[in-house]
Amino acid sequence: MAQTSGGGTGRVAHYVGGTFLPGGPRTFPLVDPVDGTVRGHAPEADEAVVDAAVQAARAALDGAWGTTTVADRAAALRRIADGIEARFAAFANAEIADTGRPRDLAETLDIPRAIGNFRAYADLLYGRPERAYTTAVPAWSGGSGQALNYTVRKPLGVVAVISPWNLPLLLLTWKVAPALAAGNAVIAKPSEESPSTAMLLAEVIDAAGLPPGAFNLVHGHGANSAGEFLTRHDGVDAVAFTGESATGSAIMRNAADHLTAVSFELGGKNPAVVFADADLEAAVAGTARSAFTHSGQICLCTERVYVERPVYDLFVEELGKRARALTGYGPMISAAHRDKVLSYYRLAVTEGATVVAGGGQPRFGDARDGGFHVEPTVLTGLPNSARTLQEEVFGPVCHVAPFDTEEQALALANDTRYGLAATVWTRDLARAHRFAPKLDAGIVWVNAWNVRDLRTPFGGVKASGIGREGGEYSLDFFSEPANICISY
Repeated sequence: MAQTSGGGTGRVAHYVGGTFLPGGPRTFPLVDPVDGTVRGHAPEADEAVVDAAVQAARAALDGAWGTTTVADRAAALRRIADGIEARFAAFANAEIADTGRPRDLAETLDIPRAIGNFRAYADLLYGRPERAYTTAVPAWSGGSGQALNYTVRKPLGVVAVISPWNLPLLLLTWKVAPALAAGNAVIAKPSEESPSTAMLLAEVIDAAGLPPGAFNLVHGHGANSAGEFLTRHDGVDAVAFTGESATGSAIMRNAADHLTAVSFELGGKNPAVVFADADLEAAVAGTARSAFTHSGQICLCTERVYVERPVYDLFVEELGKRARALTGYGPMISAAHRDKVLSYYRLAVTEGATVVAGGGQPRFGDARDGGFHVEPTVLTGLPNSARTLQEEVFGPVCHVAPFDTEEQALALANDTRYGLAATVWTRDLARAHRFAPKLDAGIVWVNAWNVRDLRTPFGGVKASGIGREGGEYSLDFFSEPANICISY
């Protein structure tokens, strides 16, 4: 077990080959988004550190980690889950410090889901070990002889996992757990905005006794830094990334040089469609939750709402009331992101929007005024072609527009380059079954939002991603099938 770096007290270090490395000369600040103060610094990985991580990962595959059994890996995942659970408060505090998210969100979503990610893949491996090794295929006769064909699933090799700042631990473990389950060696790079829980995860994995190099952690930015060094490295066999669509395009360009496999969960401009027969109170409450949870900084959040005309005015009135009544919401992750969201608030007005609620910065009269807060905002009055309705804002904002027919609602909802998630509110289940599959989205919720089963496929279409995650879908990405044919 390596000497820990003190990540639980706020320090951040690289973790390479089973060793926590002291920071080099280059660092970047860790800023508290609640009040804008600098609370520490993290090391910026150079090419040498990234290369060392790749070499350590390769050595692990050639050594002890490459010979682990399914049972070994399932047990390791359970130890990691237990380790996170044992340090639950430290993980929650680190997530709150990095992102400014409300404590109840960290304690009811982020940390429990991270624990669940490791346990879910341990269960999947333990219950169906053939997913990692073999898939039975009946004998087949052909030609003059007979042959037995069977499939062996092997790990891809060295996998780079690049996770975003909005749900740092949840989305990091969502990829690390299945990558390790399938037998890969992992190099993780969390967002430079939120590296603290990744550091704690490295400490937990170290204590869990994984072979050195099975899991590695490097910190830094994207372009001309750790992210680019990792995704263009010829020793990396696959890249799993969650983040902005533009960053995904840049990673794909880097990966193309070596034909590196990629799995992307990217941005969204998610619609909600509310029919007149819906339970209006539930639809308003659900839309408020889907638009304003974590101040809109979740890729699944709703930014476009289409409401059938008979209930449109009442819906707008009630949603505006809920937005104005919100308290205790968290800040934007950074000053730059705050400024981006506020620029869209101004753009919306320029484009002709009516501001029903919000539209600016709150004032608290305390230290929070130095932070990166924006008001939950409800807009109306824009055409679907407006930039505000076509570009991802990623803040606590939604625009509400009326529709008259089911066909019109479908056309408006699908009028976007994105296709991650959608919600439909209706009491008519025949309509729900008819309408939901026609939406250009990887996941559609009916009369709900963000209800997740870790075994189901998750991902987007169009500019919202490539591939699917969750359950066996993740194991399929993180492993390679090879056919064995034996003639007899």
